[in-house]
Amino acid sequence: MVTNCPLWVDGKPALWPDVRRPRVESACVYRPTSEWTYSHHPHLAHFAGRWVAIWSNGRQDEDAPGQRVLISTSRDLKTWDEPRTLAAPSRDPVGRERVLTAAGFHQHAGTLAAYYGDYGPEKQGTRLWAVTTRDLKSWSAPRDMGVPVNPNHGPQRTASGRLIISGNIAFPYTDDPAGLSGWKMAGLYRPGMPGLKDDPDFFWEVAKDRGWQAALCEGSFLQSPDGTLRMLLRATGPGFAHRLWVSESRDDGVTWSAPSLTEFSDCNAKFHLGRLPDGRYWYVGNPIAGNRTPLVVSLSKDGTRFDRHSVIGETLYPMARPGRWKGGEYGYPHSLVHDGWLCVIVSRQKEGVEVLRVRVADL
Repeated sequence: MVTNCPLWVDGKPALWPDVRRPRVESACVYRPTSEWTYSHHPHLAHFAGRWVAIWSNGRQDEDAPGQRVLISTSRDLKTWDEPRTLAAPSRDPVGRERVLTAAGFHQHAGTLAAYYGDYGPEKQGTRLWAVTTRDLKSWSAPRDMGVPVNPNHGPQRTASGRLIISGNIAFPYTDDPAGLSGWKMAGLYRPGMPGLKDDPDFFWEVAKDRGWQAALCEGSFLQSPDGTLRMLLRATGPGFAHRLWVSESRDDGVTWSAPSLTEFSDCNAKFHLGRLPDGRYWYVGNPIAGNRTPLVVSLSKDGTRFDRHSVIGETLYPMARPGRWKGGEYGYPHSLVHDGWLCVIVSRQKEGVEVLRVRVADL
């Protein structure tokens, strides 16, 4: 059973009494003032001697037409350049703006690829694109990845070298080390299910089709020591029970097992998994009931039992400009390890973008 050893109080997960609070450094990447006040889905990379951040940016409301992808870079993770537009939405045949969602990075052979999802105003017609750079100054034209997926995280490499994208219910894979071609669909949908795609709302249809008690989405995976891939999944909707679900693959991501409920607590939010250089696994997310706070890092020796917990974020962010579905103190984390630091980028109340870092040794 996958578990973070939760503490249940009145049926909801509470903060562990022995939780650690290591020293954390933080910096603001973006804080809007009067316009383009929705920010979410942030991702972080270190490339060509600089930190690189991308995120979804809308005029006011979550996933509204016109949403674009912004990019900013930093030399020291503390001071960030003025953001600029990495990708802007096109218009459909009747003139309506489409919606773009930042979807992560992948590096190979001196090239950085940045991915983004692209879909219509009714969350339909999803396509996945990538743009590439070798110097962070000039970027290629967008390249269609050929799969109808709006990713949760960018490509992640397995032990074999295969790349897998964590989506909602689709987990496409490729053996192209560059991550720019050969993507094949795989995931949790029923084989032969018509209209296969991973539009932002399609996971609701899959849950109904499979008869699940909760709708599952926004996965992140790890690979256990025996090679098994373990995709943890957010649960939402009427069947939400403050727990993550899990699906496993024993054939390097070609097929996935029927999801099962875990004992890993959650507050109905996105999370991220990774593996430290010493072989331990980390989780970063919001495992405690509340408004996506605190932000917690949990460590595991075996990828099954996460039993060492540290709070790395618990301050309040004053939202300046309300919008549809805005909220959440520490939203949608993405993380990486660099030079002995665990670095995490989050959205703050779906308005600002912040980066935090903590020494791995302090965890």
